[in-house]
Amino acid sequence: MPGTRSALLPKPEPKGTGFVGQLLVACLCLAIFLVDTVSPLDMAIAVLYVVVVLLSSNWFKSTGLMLIGTGCVGLAVISFFVMHAQDYNLASVMRCVVSIAAISVTTLLCLRNLEATASLRAQAALLDLSHDAIFVRDPADAILYWNVGAERLYGWSRDEALGFAATSLLRTVLPAPRAEIMATLEATAHWEGEVIHTTRDGRKVTCLSRWSLQRDARGRSQGIMETNHDITARKAAENDLHRAQADLAHVTRVSTMGELTASIAHEVNQPLAAVVTNGEACLRWLRRPVPDLGEAENTVTRMIANARRASEVVARLRALVRRGEPDHHPIAPAELVEESVLLLERELANHRVRLELELDPDLPPIKGDRIQLQQVLINLGLNAIQAMDAVPEQARLLTIRGTLADASLEPEGDRLIALTVEDTGPGAQLQPLVSLFTPFVSTKKDGIGIGLSISRSIVEAHGGRISADSAPQGGLRFTFTLPAAGETPPPRAKETLS
Repeated sequence: MPGTRSALLPKPEPKGTGFVGQLLVACLCLAIFLVDTVSPLDMAIAVLYVVVVLLSSNWFKSTGLMLIGTGCVGLAVISFFVMHAQDYNLASVMRCVVSIAAISVTTLLCLRNLEATASLRAQAALLDLSHDAIFVRDPADAILYWNVGAERLYGWSRDEALGFAATSLLRTVLPAPRAEIMATLEATAHWEGEVIHTTRDGRKVTCLSRWSLQRDARGRSQGIMETNHDITARKAAENDLHRAQADLAHVTRVSTMGELTASIAHEVNQPLAAVVTNGEACLRWLRRPVPDLGEAENTVTRMIANARRASEVVARLRALVRRGEPDHHPIAPAELVEESVLLLERELANHRVRLELELDPDLPPIKGDRIQLQQVLINLGLNAIQAMDAVPEQARLLTIRGTLADASLEPEGDRLIALTVEDTGPGAQLQPLVSLFTPFVSTKKDGIGIGLSISRSIVEAHGGRISADSAPQGGLRFTFTLPAAGETPPPRAKETLS
């Protein structure tokens, strides 16, 4: 077991009086009484009874200590009368008074100390009722207190844990640099977060840890009380749930894709088969010794009708996927960003990416479909988070800004709100930035390449524009502008779908 016992540890709790303690107290009292009674020295030898009282405080409770203190006073008085029965003088009387006062004061102080110690032990006993692991460590990290909950969770008994460095004993894994956590603790006297500890049998346990700093009258750190609640099972359940949700989402996507493919194959196959059949018939009519142009014309007409039917099938499927017309309402840009960030929190934590929001609180609302615009922000945010896996953890920063765009850049001079998503990843150095919005073009190995294309379609459907450029830190910066609510979106050229 690592570590050494600390000199700051409290004394162990007294284990009762015991015959040895009683015998020692009796021998000391007898020795002091004999010396005080027989010795010709003109000294306040009875003051030595103070030593008896101090030693007794370790072995006797309040009642026993009071009896011993009273007995010492009585022995001092008996010695005085035996020695000075015939010649009372002021000096001898004063020595006796001083001895009695010293014994009385020492007894009272020891009684108060026993009362305070009993109160502290009673309070400490309450901590043993907690199911959480609670321990106290000094500024040097040495364990001063270790409750029953800590014994159950970590496997070390109280006697085994006391005096050892908590970080080394538990092999603590902190969620942030220790210096940063200690700085927060010094500033606020409180810190809370998830830590990973290792038990005596080598198991890893995840704990919700709360640290509280105790200071003395001068504001100096005296110790840290750490309360750890075991959430290992809850974290495992959460991870299992997220994996199950991911698996379910994957199955749903595969199932939906299968159903969509089957639907397309079923509905488009018939008109396409009819087109082929009519085409073959047309060729037969034209290859006759005397081509039958009338029948050929009829088959071509049927081919055109079946081709239009196939086109209508595809248009209907696209409308189904699109789920009808988007629902546009005024939306506060800051609210839109904050709602989107909530859906990115887990990815930010898993990839250890810091987030900075720079939102102008005075931005006017925009008008649009909340779900679709959230999808744009989430898609850009996920791309940025995943792109930063290639850079060191301390350099990962996702910045989302919301500002008023430069109206002078727009011919109509309308008010435009600019939302920017910026990362510190490696960027897209090997391909033109404009190609990022091309369908099925992706910078990721396993990417499909339709996310940015869909984002551009959504932004342009809201009367806005989206662009990408290199960020100052070396990553990518995506900016899309949307007109403020009440502004007329600029006209867009019709796109021809091939």
